[in-house]
Amino acid sequence: MDFIPVNEPLLNGNEKKYLCECIDSGWISSEGPFVKEFEQKMSATVGRQYGIAVSNGTAALEVAAQALGIGVGDEVIMPAFTIISCAMAVTKLGAVPVLVDSDLHTWNMNVEEIEGKITDKTKAIMIVHLYGLPVEVDPIMDLARKHNLKVIEDAAEMHGQTYHGRPCGSFGDISTFSFYPNKHVTTGEGGMVVTDDEELAERCRLIRNLCFRKDVRYVHDEISDNYRFTNLQAAVGLAQLERLDEFIKRKRAMGSYYTEKLRGIDGLLLPIEKTDYADNIYWVYGLVLDRHIQADNKAVQKMLAEEGIGTRTFFWCMHEQPVYKKEGLFAGETYPNAEYLARKGFYIPSGLALTQEQMERVVDKVKAMMERIN
Repeated sequence: MDFIPVNEPLLNGNEKKYLCECIDSGWISSEGPFVKEFEQKMSATVGRQYGIAVSNGTAALEVAAQALGIGVGDEVIMPAFTIISCAMAVTKLGAVPVLVDSDLHTWNMNVEEIEGKITDKTKAIMIVHLYGLPVEVDPIMDLARKHNLKVIEDAAEMHGQTYHGRPCGSFGDISTFSFYPNKHVTTGEGGMVVTDDEELAERCRLIRNLCFRKDVRYVHDEISDNYRFTNLQAAVGLAQLERLDEFIKRKRAMGSYYTEKLRGIDGLLLPIEKTDYADNIYWVYGLVLDRHIQADNKAVQKMLAEEGIGTRTFFWCMHEQPVYKKEGLFAGETYPNAEYLARKGFYIPSGLALTQEQMERVVDKVKAMMERIN
């Protein structure tokens, strides 16, 4: 019995052709022509004027935060339930993440809690779209204007998704993407910062490349890092981007199939299919165990792994991260909805290369597992 991985990318387009062009031309570093082409096409796809390709999604967040001038003592409001990259981009600059709980309906941040977290130290709000549905953006943008706050939009999982018909990645001062292999557009590793602000874009380019002075190389007025992106990665990204519409249709068809076959199973909560502002894009197909189920997501992972089915748990909460507990951050804070999702949520195989036969097997094994648990 073959093991079904939780994700397998689809790389049967022009990836090999473009990679061979890189190799034949000798342009394999960040200086290659595919980098600019990918930046231009990706930013245009999401309705932004400028794109700055970087080494990964975490780097994109770090570059974005530094470019916005977030620094020591500043506060940045973000969800408690997200990947640690969001918090790290802030804490590495000496700033403080201020957390809000989750909305159990969409699994995204609870927008209604944001205004109560704003203080005179608040510098920015970080929007993080999770798993397939975007955050409700309009109320956040209203708050940002009202309180003169910057907005970072983490659209890492939202390639091809829209909010009220407008592309995710087009909101706020600056947005970020990831191109990890489980994303709809992958470059293996990689990320991008997009913005409409020319000065901000130039800051991002500077930060991406060790903050070299423009007039004198190897002279630096501030510290950054090497976040550069290679021509090889851009070649793969361009081939992937050519098929984004096809990939979105494929993901939504997979999501619809899983929902049809798993609907009504006692103890299993499925992702919602749509809100009034977006249809689910099913970046991954997440499942949440009902509260009356005693098993947690780790137990489920073990059971499904024994049946040859790959899974992955949801994110772990920021206020429960051991590294931040050691630093005394978030002491005494609790976010019950985020904690519930982190303990009871997981996702099943959802990669673009997943076959119909594999999905049928996943459904059978999930049903059998839930019968056993119940």
